[in-house]
Amino acid sequence: MQVILLERVAKLGQMGETVRVRDGYARNFLLPGGKALRATEANKKRFEGQKAQLEARNLEARSEAERVGERLNGESFTIIRQAGETGFLYGSVSTRDIAEALTAGRFSVNRNQVNLQTPIKTLGLHAVEIQLHPEVEINVQVNIARSAEEAERQARGEDVNVVERDTIDDLGLEVGAALAEEGER
Repeated sequence: MQVILLERVAKLGQMGETVRVRDGYARNFLLPGGKALRATEANKKRFEGQKAQLEARNLEARSEAERVGERLNGESFTIIRQAGETGFLYGSVSTRDIAEALTAGRFSVNRNQVNLQTPIKTLGLHAVEIQLHPEVEINVQVNIARSAEEAERQARGEDVNVVERDTIDDLGLEVGAALAEEGER
């Protein structure tokens, strides 16, 4: 299906370009989201008439996103979750959880704006990309910890997932000592 893009779409094209996309992608994402119009003669004329308004609206939205991005870029947000001793979470942290943490931090971010390839499943500091506008991307740091104290330790750079492990030799000595005690009785 041929569509006319009404805004920049990543990996597809810029505003005003006519591109060929799969029918399902156009019907389910581009057309309902107001990101594109079907490339008919009537829509091409309609786009040319509205081009100046669309460019002005895009410029305004981009400048607003850049202002928010300047304040948000490099910020750190803490999310408290339960985890095992090895640092693996009992659940995972998804885009919704990150968007809620940013909203709690007084930044209005939709979960669709959070670029996360896979859910986060470990404790620690994680860099997350936020796309405020198709042309404005920033990074924030998400600190996932078991408690607020642990989050502070992680922020200072301490490793909180250190688990003391006995080596085979240590276990052998302990077992040997226990057997020796049994033999003395």
